[in-house]
Amino acid sequence: MRSPENSGSPFALPSIVTTLRAAGCVFAEDEAHLLIAAASTPDRLSAMVERRVAGLPLEHVLGWAEFCGVRIEVGAGVFVPRRRSELLVRQAATLLRPDDVVVDLCCGSGALGVALAGEAPGIELHAADVDPAAVRCARRNVEPIGGHVYEGDLFDALPDTLLGLVDVVVANVPYVPSGAIALMPPEARDHEPRAALDGGPDGLDFQRAVAAEAPRWLRPGSRLLVETSVRQAPTTVDIFTRAGLLARIVHSDELDATAVVGAWPGTY
Repeated sequence: MRSPENSGSPFALPSIVTTLRAAGCVFAEDEAHLLIAAASTPDRLSAMVERRVAGLPLEHVLGWAEFCGVRIEVGAGVFVPRRRSELLVRQAATLLRPDDVVVDLCCGSGALGVALAGEAPGIELHAADVDPAAVRCARRNVEPIGGHVYEGDLFDALPDTLLGLVDVVVANVPYVPSGAIALMPPEARDHEPRAALDGGPDGLDFQRAVAAEAPRWLRPGSRLLVETSVRQAPTTVDIFTRAGLLARIVHSDELDATAVVGAWPGTY
């Protein structure tokens, strides 16, 4: 829908920008353009602006998020992929070969797996999440590119036929300490599932669970990559080491992102 030329109209770009800015949207003009482009009618645009002003994440209002240059479908109650998670994709993509088996664990919308499939055509992609809403969303993103999506808790969701055959696991598991959830931006705290954010008392409960179970699923020489924080990274390395993985920290100033890459010993 094109915005009316009359700047006094509530559906004109300047008016929408003013409304969004008053609601605290830092990138109000960019958001206004996206909302106008997505709305098919003035009524639809009005409803979308109202939802954004009420605090819903822009991606939930639009129905999609851009991640690694790919448009990923998202929906209400589904974790929105963050740009910093592109570090996991960049690191994993350098490790992949055609026909490698890749698992996107705690996949949410399936964004990481979809992005990796774009970077490394020919991989065999499997994704899993415990949340039914996330699984439904991931299937809409992952299955059209030939991937498989499962519902269940971490590795328990995967078919046993993958035991010992996985080449790369990317796991953007929850890693926010329980006590820090209240300090998160309202968009995440109020509109994304707590289960996708809360990593337990120190934020690392899920990393411990994944690292402990990963060796059963990894092929010799394969890799496990998790997103973490600068403060948590040394402990994440210790968790990986205790599980028998050779671990290293990677960081991107550009993305303000930190990850730990664990290698399962053996010939790749």
